[in-house]
Amino acid sequence: MKLAVVGATGLVGEQILNVIEERGFQFDELLLVASARSAGKVVTYQGKEYTVITAEEAIAQKPDIAIFSAGGASSLEYAPKFAEAGSTVIDNSSAWRMDPSKKLIVPEVNAKSLTKEDKIIANPNCSTIQMIVAIGPLHEKYKIKRVVVSTYQSVTGSGKAAVDQLFDERAGKEANMVYPHQIDLNVLPHIDVFQDNGYTKEEMKMINETKKILEDDSVKVTATTVRIPTVGGHSESVNIEFENEFDEAELRQILAEAPGIIIQDDPANNVYPMPLTSHNRDETFVGRIRRDETQEKTVNMWIVADNLRKGAATNTVQIAEYLVSSGLV
Repeated sequence: MKLAVVGATGLVGEQILNVIEERGFQFDELLLVASARSAGKVVTYQGKEYTVITAEEAIAQKPDIAIFSAGGASSLEYAPKFAEAGSTVIDNSSAWRMDPSKKLIVPEVNAKSLTKEDKIIANPNCSTIQMIVAIGPLHEKYKIKRVVVSTYQSVTGSGKAAVDQLFDERAGKEANMVYPHQIDLNVLPHIDVFQDNGYTKEEMKMINETKKILEDDSVKVTATTVRIPTVGGHSESVNIEFENEFDEAELRQILAEAPGIIIQDDPANNVYPMPLTSHNRDETFVGRIRRDETQEKTVNMWIVADNLRKGAATNTVQIAEYLVSSGLV
């Protein structure tokens, strides 16, 4: 197994390496790949020194799997070249997500759709992933009619510079402005760029990706995505209307037995999912489960996950694990 991590020196790339080590993903050879300006840098990983190489150098070595977390432009340029060399690419950017010829995968929900012919596999948006982990098994049982989601997303979703902005503001220093406004002690209903329809690109990602992963365009999704001053962990308030009636106890049992989910739902003892408790965890946490008393066949839930782990790094490594265990690479 020759494994390449493309974008290895970035925030998500570093998390991918952490997850590979923690989950014991087996490889015989590891290629750490980054931009030309990082090439030649020496990285110590699992007690061994690795020299960072360029994408061109990695392609020449024909890795079996290439996990990309280097941004959309790099992915559009290099993912096809890796694929042509025989690699199976798992891409973390938005570059391939809505390409009809590429699979969009959350392993707990739709990994079984993968085949050996899938040479570029897309990893969904972080906020989509955690929601799909929770609603996927419910769609299978009750058939989802409509989803209304509001997110509360960590600054880590914008990278290290956004974390620096938050802490510089908190320390009273002049900050390099990643966001158009102060983020400390503030909330921004603005993630990514605004579209002509008034929604942001992040909101449209959640809408379109959910339909694609569930393979059901009849599911109606509307989203409001919000940046909040937390570090690590996205939270979501989700209202789900089903086609079929549900029993709340049965619904809870489905979630409790679904892979990758931990139920934290004991309001009497102040137990519910929070970003703090999801930090550095791979599971998706679900709580505040309650029937919507204003509308039939509808439930409210609160969903939290570490956006750099399950929302990015862990999901890609889980896809790689599935490819290996299923003999697809």
